[in-house]
Amino acid sequence: MPSPAPKTLIFKICCIIEPLGTNNRMSAKGECKMNITIICDVLGEANNGTSVAAYNLINHLKSQGHNVTVVCCDADKKGVSGFRIVPTMNLGPIINAALARNEVVPAKADPKILEEAIKGADVVHLLMPFPLAWKAIPICEKYGIPMTSSFHVQAENFTCHIGMMKSSLATKEVYRYFYKKVYRHCAMTHYPTEFIKNDFESNVKKSVPSMVISNGVSESFFEPAPEEAVSRQKARNHDKFTIVVVGRYSSEKAQQVLIKAIAKSKYKDKIKLIMAGEGPKGRRYRRLVKRKGVDCEMRFIPHDELKEVLNAADLYVHTAYVELESIACLEAIVTGLVPIICNSKRSAARYFAQDDRCLYKKWNSTDLKDKIEYFMDNPDELVACKEKYRTQANVSRLGECMNKMEEMLQEAAGTRQKEA
Repeated sequence: MPSPAPKTLIFKICCIIEPLGTNNRMSAKGECKMNITIICDVLGEANNGTSVAAYNLINHLKSQGHNVTVVCCDADKKGVSGFRIVPTMNLGPIINAALARNEVVPAKADPKILEEAIKGADVVHLLMPFPLAWKAIPICEKYGIPMTSSFHVQAENFTCHIGMMKSSLATKEVYRYFYKKVYRHCAMTHYPTEFIKNDFESNVKKSVPSMVISNGVSESFFEPAPEEAVSRQKARNHDKFTIVVVGRYSSEKAQQVLIKAIAKSKYKDKIKLIMAGEGPKGRRYRRLVKRKGVDCEMRFIPHDELKEVLNAADLYVHTAYVELESIACLEAIVTGLVPIICNSKRSAARYFAQDDRCLYKKWNSTDLKDKIEYFMDNPDELVACKEKYRTQANVSRLGECMNKMEEMLQEAAGTRQKEA
């Protein structure tokens, strides 16, 4: 780890000689406790990468003794300590229906609730570049509170809802708008990968103060699942060659390519496909599975069980062609699975592949079928490749990543102390 940045040191010194307020205490690490407000335009259940990353950060900061206030529109969190609930946005029946199909519930900014949640903060963290964050920015500026942000939204995650996911012009305009509305205002921006940092900056032709920090793989995935649990999962798979894909059933994840690839394979009847996830494409995928006669299990799988499922599988396929980082793919790799990954220039996951055997052409189910059959025809190569991935994968652990996120927030809070 590098030495703490000067601003971080200033913040820590100021915490000792001049406390920020009556609620100021020392964290479990002996560092000054911060009052942190996190603005979540979309939070919901921990069933997608962005929400999981949000909960990981919230839980880590609380575990370190910081006072965390979360602003979101989740009605089920009303009355829960530390949460401030704003209304949901009404965009009319057509748009509301489209968002509902994609399981997105956008927040509507309530200036009074936002101001109450923000005015006592040492730093405010913006999770998404959407309207709740937009309204939070002038309030932060009013009180002189520094802001940080995370880059969790690729342009395509937005343009897929309006049918313009493949438009490079739309991507560029969305990124420029995000920069104007949010990222240029922040003391520091968190990018999960160098890939998305370079992608964003090349589109907006500007750079912002930033840190590249992986969202991190949970510690539990680095240890093997109990043998009994793995045996139970294998029995459920009827000892078939088991392929797993993890991800939300949505346009940018493109799981239909894998279903079609298996349907074309000479080993079709010997393959069990597990599609771990849920989402708006679920009904369509179930119809496709039935029509193609593929042995497929489709359901949301909690993290604890997912580790068992991955340990019992033979191969992992990553079909998404739009991806910021893909923690799901990294989780599969650290459990010892070989990944076959969509070779898309819009996906950071393609950089995980160690050779061409583990990359398939975007949208090409025949090429994917050939890659799957190669490993089924050459089991010794699959075993050797598993060991290669297990020993050479450069994967960041969740705890290390959350410590870096905490340091980023401390550095940003330190800028306020310096200005004071």
